[in-house]
Amino acid sequence: MIRQRYFIVELLTLLALVAAPFVLPKLGFTPTTVNRILILGLVGIGFDLLFGYTGLLSFGQSAFFGSGGMFAAYLLTQTPMTNTVFALVLGTIVAGVFGYLIGLLALRRTGIYFAMITVAIAEVFFFLEFNPLSAYTGGENGLPGVPPPNLALGFTTLKFSTDLQMYAFFAFWYFVGLVIALRIVRSPVGLVMRAIRENPLRAQALGHHVQRYKLLIFVIAAMYAGFGGGLLGMMQGFMPPDAFMFHTSGEIIMQTAIGGAGTLIGPLLGAATWLLLADFFQTTLNLGATWKLVLGIVFVLLVVFLRRGLAGAVVDLFRLLTGGAKRRVPQAQPAAVTGAPPAAPAGAAPANKPKATHGKQGAILQATKLSKRYGGLMANRDVDFSVDHGEIRGIIGPNGAGKSTFFKMLTCEVMPTSGQIVFDGRDITHLGVSDVCQLGLTKSYQINQLFDRLTVRQNLAIASLGQLRGKFRLDLLEYVWNVRGLQAQIESTAALVHLGDRLNAPVSELAYGEKRRLEIGLALATSPSLLLLDEPLAGMSPQERVETVALLKSIARGRTMIVIDHDMDSLFELVSKVTVLQEGSVLVEGTPDEIKSNALVQEAYLGGVQGEAA
Repeated sequence: MIRQRYFIVELLTLLALVAAPFVLPKLGFTPTTVNRILILGLVGIGFDLLFGYTGLLSFGQSAFFGSGGMFAAYLLTQTPMTNTVFALVLGTIVAGVFGYLIGLLALRRTGIYFAMITVAIAEVFFFLEFNPLSAYTGGENGLPGVPPPNLALGFTTLKFSTDLQMYAFFAFWYFVGLVIALRIVRSPVGLVMRAIRENPLRAQALGHHVQRYKLLIFVIAAMYAGFGGGLLGMMQGFMPPDAFMFHTSGEIIMQTAIGGAGTLIGPLLGAATWLLLADFFQTTLNLGATWKLVLGIVFVLLVVFLRRGLAGAVVDLFRLLTGGAKRRVPQAQPAAVTGAPPAAPAGAAPANKPKATHGKQGAILQATKLSKRYGGLMANRDVDFSVDHGEIRGIIGPNGAGKSTFFKMLTCEVMPTSGQIVFDGRDITHLGVSDVCQLGLTKSYQINQLFDRLTVRQNLAIASLGQLRGKFRLDLLEYVWNVRGLQAQIESTAALVHLGDRLNAPVSELAYGEKRRLEIGLALATSPSLLLLDEPLAGMSPQERVETVALLKSIARGRTMIVIDHDMDSLFELVSKVTVLQEGSVLVEGTPDEIKSNALVQEAYLGGVQGEAA
């Protein structure tokens, strides 16, 4: 990743903004349409951060667009305030406050329920603007008399009254908004946003406070919308009531989809396309009310055939013309798995050491009378379980024995019905999964829980950031690859799981065995002092199992591990002690040799296989 290349986006955008007022009028754009494109593009940047990068579909952006713009317009028309920039800032803050309060409520739900809450919020704001608050908002008439933008410099005040001057003012703020958004998506927060979009539950299990990050981006998107609403009032000379209407939110969503979600520049392209086609159908073709139907059909066609939007199509065309589409990350041959991991990269700082614990002897984890009930079903009943520092413990049991539920309780993914869990001398029974990950307890999953649209490097970075930064940090403007210790942690972890030569490969291109190693790598990148592995050998070929056992042996040095797996031979080779679960309770514990010869285990789990073999 070459950081300098990123600035090409800013440079190209700046050149396009300089050329736009001279080129676009020749293509049929009026000055008012050009300015409106900039405003909608700016609002769309905030929405793209929310939807394209974080995966949260909000239909309530009109509430913030209208409230921020209406507050700024009220200050400029009903109070002595004349500083338009200050009014814009205050309107943006008000929109952000509303975003925070609404986010606290709406983000309690996910998926369609979150989207429906934002629809309801938009309708509530529209009702308030037209009825109870009409004395302040002007109701159906809006607020007329909003002055054009100005900039007070102390010794003089710059006024932007002509079309070109107003364009310069709007273009400046659009560029500022784009630069800020680009810094955000290139920051550690930006990478966590992608993780939330791809797999929020895994992001949380890797130590990130997902709800706080969602709320942060929700507020940022609201502030972008509020600032854009203020600009709209200044452009039109009055703040229109339709800014609060639901169709405004719909247009923002459709324009982002047309332009390309997850690109930041897409909303601007989508707004330009949307407004140009709307003007063309209404004024040139004189379609009357039918223009909305035709525009809707065009929207459907664009979304169906340009799934990555116009911005994605431009990128794909560029790669096709330059031959980039034919380039693929070379398929590395699987590394020979030996008892020791590959040497760490030269010059790499020591990394990936397990988190320090309060003691090096005795139990690191104790579960006492641990039970979990689902209605009338008892998944686990009064389980007493203890693991010492440096121990490698195996857990076996027939299907339905309660192994997965037990693991989920140990990592606080599931709250026990009764009992207590103590990790490193601390009661963690009622903590969250991100909290215990921060303490040094994490697990890999039976079914791969990876961030498939990202690279191996980005996957490991997401896990490492949870360990290096804590659950939540507002490093919005810091370059992600400048985080101290991040590169060393990634390279050290990749070396441990034999993926050092696959760091830049997309996860979707990895072979199954590589994905299983990456699954383990994500857990390792958090530097756990206790690592839980849920069926790490699941779905592997015999050769892959042999290699993975050797890999786990090398990983286990200096670590405490608990492993669940159905491959008895491999598990017994790896662990020093085995716990057998049956019907949600501990049946017996002992060394692998003791378990192999135990009659209760043979009857309950092995099913007399040894007798048949004899």
